[in-house]
Amino acid sequence: MANVIKKHSISFELAQKMVDAAVKKAKELGVNENVVILDDGGNLKAFGRMDGASIPTIEIAQNKAYTALFGVSTQDFFNFIKSDPSLLAGIPALPRVAAWGGGFPIKVGEEIVGAIGISGAPAVQNDVDCAQAALALVAHAVPA
Repeated sequence: MANVIKKHSISFELAQKMVDAAVKKAKELGVNENVVILDDGGNLKAFGRMDGASIPTIEIAQNKAYTALFGVSTQDFFNFIKSDPSLLAGIPALPRVAAWGGGFPIKVGEEIVGAIGISGAPAVQNDVDCAQAALALVAHAVPA
């Protein structure tokens, strides 16, 4: 019986490229974003704050990424809890949990290697679009 397991985590290089891709998309959309990449353990791996992105949305971006470590997007997470009043009242009150769009797990195959959270734009859809631009880079990632 093994006492340790092998797991994968996002590299700094990929995390930084994802931040850059999200910022590029935000510029195309004309919005200012905070972009957070966490590793698989919820630790900050890369971060970018565009000029003009609001300070409070830094924490929101971090919370979106942390919530995505559950394995689903934050929007899907909200869709899951919204029909159960006890979940809707209790889960969003937990520290580091955000239940609105802009957070996604970063997966290689079925393994969660990190998470991305984006916040700062006037519309949640902008956050989602920027995150999806960053996630497009993961399609070619392979475990090393």
